[in-house]
Amino acid sequence: MSFQQGLSGLNAASKNLDVIGNNIANSGTFGAKASRAEFADVYAAALNGAGQNQVGIGTSLQAVAQQFTQGNITTTENPMDLAINGGGFFQVSDGVNPVRYSRNGQFKISKDGFVVNNDGLKLMGYPANGAGVIQPGTAQPLQLPTGGIPPAVTTKVNLEFNLDSRVKTTAPAGATGMDLKDSSTYNNATSMTVYDAKGQDVAVTFYFQKGETAPDGSDTWNVYATANGTPFDTNSDGNPIGVDANGNPLEPYTTMTFPPTGGAPTLPAGPITMNIPAGVSTRGNTTLPITGIQFDMTKATENGSSFAVTSLTQDGYAPGQLSGIQVANDGTVLARYSNGQSKPAGQVELANFRNSQGLQPLGGNMWIRTVASGDAVVGVPGDGNMGALQSGALEESNVDITAELVNMVTAQRAYQANAQTIKTQDQVLQTIVNLR
Repeated sequence: MSFQQGLSGLNAASKNLDVIGNNIANSGTFGAKASRAEFADVYAAALNGAGQNQVGIGTSLQAVAQQFTQGNITTTENPMDLAINGGGFFQVSDGVNPVRYSRNGQFKISKDGFVVNNDGLKLMGYPANGAGVIQPGTAQPLQLPTGGIPPAVTTKVNLEFNLDSRVKTTAPAGATGMDLKDSSTYNNATSMTVYDAKGQDVAVTFYFQKGETAPDGSDTWNVYATANGTPFDTNSDGNPIGVDANGNPLEPYTTMTFPPTGGAPTLPAGPITMNIPAGVSTRGNTTLPITGIQFDMTKATENGSSFAVTSLTQDGYAPGQLSGIQVANDGTVLARYSNGQSKPAGQVELANFRNSQGLQPLGGNMWIRTVASGDAVVGVPGDGNMGALQSGALEESNVDITAELVNMVTAQRAYQANAQTIKTQDQVLQTIVNLR
């Protein structure tokens, strides 16, 4: 009599229960993948190559196959949590052992600024240079800058606005200058902040004064400018601007001419050079002169509607300290600074495999490549068969608790049934022994 079939069935059911138990235990593990016990029948002919109509001699565990299906993505509001929506694995390394792969995106910042997982392994990606340009190539541990961002002096100013053609003239023919404290000497004003080489803010105010309408119907507007309340000392041509005894400018910084039909100005036809003099801010500090600014007012208009500034931009900023990071869908890690600026600090690189089930699990939510998995194919998130990254989210385990509980009941019944076959074989053998 043979007990092999029942014994192999008991072993198979036991291993199946082990796999199911492991799945259930990791149902709350982020990035974990469910496994499935796969069995094969065993025949004597498979061993000696002879015989027909053979009765099988049991079953054997052929493989424990991991199921790399997508898990649900849950939001966490933690910007260092990353989820891969699609194919690919994070690459983490300690710099000594081979690179490991993971779907668990629970990352943190180490004391040295590296992006690491709970085991201290560093997330791999492409670095960025000092200007924030990503440097593709061999992946390196991603490290965030520890210092702040230096200031940038203003080099461009774009001012888009509309001047009301219906307002009265505030610059009578033959009159020059204006009174900064008397709003009746100008029509409108707007202010903006620019920055010197130290990143010190300079308050620049533009005053618009309508002149007499020309015989052909065109309008001329005088534009006066002050820095920290002090009039510019030169005009747009670089010539000195005089001031009266009260410190009011005697002539405009520049003039604008609009055609009889209104719309965009005919003069200036392009950007003009603006030189901002040194001055004293409201805090009492001395600001540096800012020269060579390209000042563009070509998008201004003069129409029969109220004065309105629709766009006012400049490219300078004050120094800032690192205040946080944000990861884009393409894996770009943006460093955000206290001055409102942001700059790429690197880009996450993902890896994928032709045969993901050939990866060897190491525990700790990580795998390592094997001959069966093939070499890693790397790329940035969203390219090719790489999934997109979602910041502030994590991928849950793909374990289906309901299915696992049903499978557990089935495996339990299989175990009981195989135990019954052994019991029956024992009873039959006992009957034979008693034949005398």
